[in-house]
Amino acid sequence: MASDTMATQVTTTPAGRRGPFSSRTGLTVLAVVVTLISVLPVLWMLTSSFKTRETVTDGKLIPTDFTFDNFVYVFTEVPFARYLWNSFFISAVITVVALFFHSMAAYALARLRFPGRDKLFGAIFATLLVTAPVVLIPLFLVVRELGMLDSYAGLIIPSIFNAFGIFLLRQFYLGLPKELEEAAVIDGCGHWQVYWSIVLPMSRPILSALAIFFFLANWNAFVWPLVVTSDQDLTVVQLGIASFQSQYSSNWNYILAAATIAALPMLILFFIFQRQIVESVKTSGLK
Repeated sequence: MASDTMATQVTTTPAGRRGPFSSRTGLTVLAVVVTLISVLPVLWMLTSSFKTRETVTDGKLIPTDFTFDNFVYVFTEVPFARYLWNSFFISAVITVVALFFHSMAAYALARLRFPGRDKLFGAIFATLLVTAPVVLIPLFLVVRELGMLDSYAGLIIPSIFNAFGIFLLRQFYLGLPKELEEAAVIDGCGHWQVYWSIVLPMSRPILSALAIFFFLANWNAFVWPLVVTSDQDLTVVQLGIASFQSQYSSNWNYILAAATIAALPMLILFFIFQRQIVESVKTSGLK
């Protein structure tokens, strides 16, 4: 009887029951910790940008207070609106032009057959192994010889090419069904019509994600604008924040207000297009 009771208990016990701390719980806790580590600096920046600076008067510490004067100071004392416009214009032009040419190059490398196609793609992919500091001086010499220093052209043209965009788009195009393109060719469409009418509309998720990546990278660009420009009218927002750090090193409320203004457009874009970013990662074969 005792053995029958034990057998009944064993069979009624759920097989494979997890303990109180399963692997899923551990991953959830880790995700929460990483999220807090990432979000807390942003929250500190936002809250501090609305505070006045702590001062000491007659030996007494005057605490901070809530104010909008930091943002008013940023826009009135320096041409910060001009800095924002420069960064927006440069980033937008680079993003649009790069997506147009990258998508054409990726479609050709994925679908068209021509001699040396694989070698050409290998050469493009190999540029990912070359870091930016390695080509900084040669690129500066080329831009100087072409007379593009202190110009929008010098800021935009060298930043258009990006092997990562071509690689990601090519991987996406390789996963598209060939039947749609073959049907269009049978109907009399050429390569350009197939690309423009079929491939591009189907590429909206990946193009949206790349648009965010390109825009964010160029919005945060610092080294190349610092090297290629000296004109104040061409100063981008990151250089403007750096000048704030040198001029108002003790007034962190002004610096954080400028940083908040610069970060706000990127946060808005990310929250708007986060679904497209996730879909592009799933559909491009990257796991």
